[in-house]
Amino acid sequence: MAVKNTAQVIIGGKIITLGGYESADYFQKVASYMNNKISELSGLPGYSHFPMETRYMLLGLNITDDYFKAKKQAEVFEQDLNQKDQEMYSLKHELVSLRMQIEEAQKKEQKLTEEKQALEGKVQELEKEIDELIN
Repeated sequence: MAVKNTAQVIIGGKIITLGGYESADYFQKVASYMNNKISELSGLPGYSHFPMETRYMLLGLNITDDYFKAKKQAEVFEQDLNQKDQEMYSLKHELVSLRMQIEEAQKKEQKLTEEKQALEGKVQELEKEIDELIN
């Protein structure tokens, strides 16, 4: 069973204790992300004049927007991965098929080589018989 961790972080200038099954480093990354978003929004003209409730709403909306964009990107990556998996499967199937064709061609070549050698042997025998008949 996972161990529950806690960590104190600073978000928006306030010390907050976060708890969960993630590491303290993860909690710090979350806090850092929140602080970056707060700084980003604070840089917008007029943001500081909004009531605190509106600021929190804008912060939540921005984070939600980031989440949906990241989720969409993950879906695109997953579709790309699935497509590449299908292409790889097709290429492997084609490779197996080509290997089988090569093996069949090699067997055919071996058989034809053996037939050629047998025919060359017969030609030599017939040439000897002709030489014997002539002499």
